[in-house]
Order: sequence, then structure tokens, then C-alpha cells
Amino acid sequence: MRTGEAIAMATKQETKATGIGAVEIPGRDNQMNCADFQRDLPLIIDSGGSEEQEEHLRTCDVCRDLVNDLRYIADQAKLLVPMLEPSPKVWDGIEEKLKLEGLIKPVQARRTP
Repeated sequence: MRTGEAIAMATKQETKATGIGAVEIPGRDNQMNCADFQRDLPLIIDSGGSEEQEEHLRTCDVCRDLVNDLRYIADQAKLLVPMLEPSPKVWDGIEEKLKLEGLIKPVQARRTP
């Protein structure tokens, strides 16, 4: 099951169970729900979460899988080879071809009065 499908399923289940999209954990009142957790996700990923967010992460499979997936993507992105900018010769060659095909017209210098 993909993460998106898991989130959708969990959200439907949570809404049915509580009416507000919260995962119910026996013995806990006033608990964080998935929507609150995911709203703060950029801060959680960058600097770690609060105690309440960490507790939600320990008890919610959907949010835990989401965080694990995002961390994996971020780690893999660091391994990508930086793309090099083509040399000016490449751009000049493209421009010349477009001019020859009549797709762009040469820029004419404006006369100042």
C-alpha cells in the first residue's frame, strides 16, 4: 500500500471514529491528530518535534511511514549529481538554428532620439 493510500484510509477511519480526524489511543485525552501533525511536518523534519509530536509519531503508523518516506527521499536527493549548466556554445547554437528556421528574429538595436 502506498503512503498516500494509507493516509487516505487512516483519515477516513479517524474521521469515522472521532469525527475530527484524530487517532484514538486508549488512556490519552487531548491527543494530537494527523492533520495537526502533518501541518507542522516541515518543522518536525527540520528540527525534531515536540514531546506531543514525538508521541503521535510513535503511535501513528500513517504519520510514521510518511516521515520515514520523506526522510528517505531527502537522503536520496542528496546523492543526486548536480546538473551542469550547458556551455554558452550550446545556447548560441540553439539560437542560430531558431533564427535559420525563422522561429525567432534577430534583435535590432533601437535608435535613441
